Amino acid sequence: MTHFLYLVGFALLVSVVFAVFLDAGLKERVQYGVKTFLQFVGISLLIAWVLYFIPWR
Repeated sequence: MTHFLYLVGFALLVSVVFAVFLDAGLKERVQYGVKTFLQFVGISLLIAWVLYFIPWR
């Protein structure tokens, strides 16, 4: 569970930084930040799910 919390924290931090540096209005920045956050978490969970089924030994 700790890894997931680190993932969410990192995704939140990076998404906020990306949104702050976006050259757009407030609404677009918020939308971009939320979209980026959801993509970080969603793609990470998808990759973890795929890697779960790979027999490593």
